[in-house]
Amino acid sequence: MRYLHTMIRVSDLDASLDFYCNKLGLIEQRRRESETGRFTLVFLVAPEDKGRGISEASPLVELTYNWDPEEYTGGRNFGHLAFETKDIYKLCRDLMDAGVTINRPPRDGRMAFVRSPDGISIELLQSGEALEPKEPWASMQNTGSW
Repeated sequence: MRYLHTMIRVSDLDASLDFYCNKLGLIEQRRRESETGRFTLVFLVAPEDKGRGISEASPLVELTYNWDPEEYTGGRNFGHLAFETKDIYKLCRDLMDAGVTINRPPRDGRMAFVRSPDGISIELLQSGEALEPKEPWASMQNTGSW
């Protein structure tokens, strides 16, 4: 058995692509549009997973956009997506500068949470050992739910 992807239904494809690609840094790998099914699928890959060979497929995030309006609730009920980063403080600062709320700041230098435009929880983890706790993160409180 091999892990392939996580599918997330999104209500605004442009806002979701802005969040996942422009702010979080994922890369669109492929896209499929179905006139008969009235949906668009966009598969995203993390930058460091992009170069994997055929024998080791990259894990993907599949954004599913249904053309007919639907209301999606309980974005957190499936759990969360998790991404590893080389510098959690820099990533969180970049996300904040791009207007993303840090719901659970990286107070411990190890873990943070943000949410996508559709309320999907995204866990950010420091690669390797935790960074030394520092301000403003060490004293920053949680915002909303994560």
